[in-house]
Amino acid sequence: MTQEIFLIYARAANGTIGKDGKLPWHLPADLKRFKALTLGKPMIMGRKTFESLPGILPGRRHIVLTRRESWDSDGAEVARSTKEALALARQENEDGPIAVVGGAAIYDVFRPLAHRIEVTEIHADFTGDTFMKPINAEWKVTAREDHPAAGDMPAYSFVTYRRHDEDAAQ
Repeated sequence: MTQEIFLIYARAANGTIGKDGKLPWHLPADLKRFKALTLGKPMIMGRKTFESLPGILPGRRHIVLTRRESWDSDGAEVARSTKEALALARQENEDGPIAVVGGAAIYDVFRPLAHRIEVTEIHADFTGDTFMKPINAEWKVTAREDHPAAGDMPAYSFVTYRRHDEDAAQ
């Protein structure tokens, strides 16, 4: 069986995933879900995503894919290629899933390798400077949990997508 790689992100209705290196919304339930889905797993991310974190997230390995020759950070493992990032993620995690947590360029690189996508679909438009393309027809929804708007928080849905061909592989 192939080791599962999954992407995890939140996306506004207009495709926004970030603004000025941050999320343009605050949804506590989304942060809680992110923690639940990534805890105990290696996380692959780009340098800008790593630098946007409040610090090292407990209970997860941080693998940073960057082209910067001299970049290094305490608590993060540095990879210079997709292949190297995956090799690091597989150390001490031979069978467990690997989470890809951003940003947009990293998602684009890993989407062809991914088995699953975990998306918080935010049912509102937000101004941003980082965007994700919609999920195309090669993926199908396998789970959906809808949440209504509350106060100043927009409605949102937790959605799990799997490749259509994943059924045959499992």
